[in-house]
Amino acid sequence: MEADDSELDQKQAAYRAAVEKWISAIREEESLASGEHSVDKIDLWETAHFQEEKLRKTAKTAKKQYEDALRLRFFGF
Repeated sequence: MEADDSELDQKQAAYRAAVEKWISAIREEESLASGEHSVDKIDLWETAHFQEEKLRKTAKTAKKQYEDALRLRFFGF
């Protein structure tokens, strides 16, 4: 009987999507850090930083869920 990989596929896809969003947020934050020197731009940069942190946490959570599913599948715990 072949193992059903649909749950693993979903968790892997969720992890990959979360990482892509995180990468995009990192690039956005970096672009704001490289711009002009003004209070408005600093505020945007700070906001981008908070968004990047939020998406980093989301990616780490998705990674843990995927890793946990892999451990359960292959090692039973």
